[in-house]
Amino acid sequence: MLKTRLILLPIILLLGLSTCSDNTTEPDSVTSPNTAAQSSTPGEKTVTLLFTNDVESAYDPIPAHWLDDIDMIGGIAQMTTLINDLRQSELNVFLFDSGDIFTGALAKRTQGQLSFELMITMGYDAMTIGNHEFEFGVDSFEWAKNRAPFPVLGANFFYADTDHPFAQAHTIIERDGIRIGVIGIMGQDARTAITPSNIAALNVTDPAEAVQKSVNELRDQVDLIVLLTHQGKTAPMQTDAETDPRLQRDIDADINLADAVEGIDILLAGHADAGTPEAVISPKNGTLIMQTYGQATHLGYLQLTLDDETGQITSHDGKLIPVESNKLEPDQRILAKLTQYRDQHSDIFSQVGSINAPLIRRYIEESDMGNLFTDIMREAVNADIAVLQSGSMRKDIVQGEVRLVDILDAYPFVDSLLVKELDGDQIRRALEQSLTFERGILQLSGLEVTYDLSQPNYNRIVTLTRDGETVTDSDRFTVAAGRFLAEGGDYFVSFAESDVLRDAGNVSDAIVAYFQNRDVVAVPERGRQLDISETR
Repeated sequence: MLKTRLILLPIILLLGLSTCSDNTTEPDSVTSPNTAAQSSTPGEKTVTLLFTNDVESAYDPIPAHWLDDIDMIGGIAQMTTLINDLRQSELNVFLFDSGDIFTGALAKRTQGQLSFELMITMGYDAMTIGNHEFEFGVDSFEWAKNRAPFPVLGANFFYADTDHPFAQAHTIIERDGIRIGVIGIMGQDARTAITPSNIAALNVTDPAEAVQKSVNELRDQVDLIVLLTHQGKTAPMQTDAETDPRLQRDIDADINLADAVEGIDILLAGHADAGTPEAVISPKNGTLIMQTYGQATHLGYLQLTLDDETGQITSHDGKLIPVESNKLEPDQRILAKLTQYRDQHSDIFSQVGSINAPLIRRYIEESDMGNLFTDIMREAVNADIAVLQSGSMRKDIVQGEVRLVDILDAYPFVDSLLVKELDGDQIRRALEQSLTFERGILQLSGLEVTYDLSQPNYNRIVTLTRDGETVTDSDRFTVAAGRFLAEGGDYFVSFAESDVLRDAGNVSDAIVAYFQNRDVVAVPERGRQLDISETR
């Protein structure tokens, strides 16, 4: 039996959240996993953990307009080259993912099959389950995960009203004499970011209890325990969030979990996209905690030195390595798989229309994309009002030609367009929830709002009008919304208080039809939601 491992590190909380420098060089070749070009110091073992989170089908490089020193960033083929370069140069490399591998047009078309195919080629050792894995329902994900040759972990998932597990709780990975126990969980906040009917067949239980059970099973049998989490506050879906302090999430949920459970050495997190340029150390138990910004823009790196006799971690080096697309040759195996699947679904790359200006999404502000999409939803069903959660918009659309894939990537969800009848009080409560920014602002069509962010939460609306007339609590309106919102998702519970009047098909289908029926789509003017605190 192996001895219980203790982390001998100062209990200091390191909370700097700025982008780290890139100390990598362009790889010369691609090698098989865990081929090392160096050796450990006698009496020590070196372990290198690489990690990703919230990749969400972000497969292509994008302009790094929010960074001064990088032109293009990301790309799954470029990231694979970076991973293989580190496998060649570093010792005992393991690769983990902390959930949310689905999202986007090809994920939707393949029911997540492509996501797993890419991870197989990249050589992942284990992943935990994220909320986006349930975009197509429990049954679809349950079948899709059978494709993975690596463990897909979820220690706190059980079939509803039973103690029967939905997924494997933990695993042991042994390589070159090093044994790592890996556990995966999803938090309650992430549970609320799933369309309720898509997850109704499962219970997501208390993470701490599930983790402690697995730690007790593994602790004396392994050199390290790594916990993969998908929890904390839902990430703002805005590409430049890492440089906008208003959007940065904390990792308090991960710190609290690490200190609630004895015996976790490393915690690699997801869901909040709260990038940690260096390891954060939990104050009680000394667990090392890290997370990337998501979207495959950075690769997480944490190298550990272990004392051979005691098993203690004597030093560590953690950083986030930007995937600088222009400096990395794309991995040809990944490109081949992307090409194969794109060829199989070539229709999604056909043009469906044009737009006269860029269509930009924002998380805590009225946005061009939000205004247009809600206008389309309202017109499609002839409703009084339409609402859309900001987190549902996943990719900006550039000016000019618009392809089907652009729309499906911008709004990637299988989400029915529903019509309900709500009163003014229910709408006002939803808008006050929106203005807490817990899940971003609601995008609107058919209403005008002024609000004051200097006021306390749930007391921020100054005026609420429709066509210039004040909305009273007893007024009644037909409201168009996606099923996720209509079922009370993202904490917008007042939308679930009335019955569905009709189902008008999928939201994305309505958007596509709108583009197809116009020569050039015009981006609406802004001014529907105004913060008057900025003028005071």
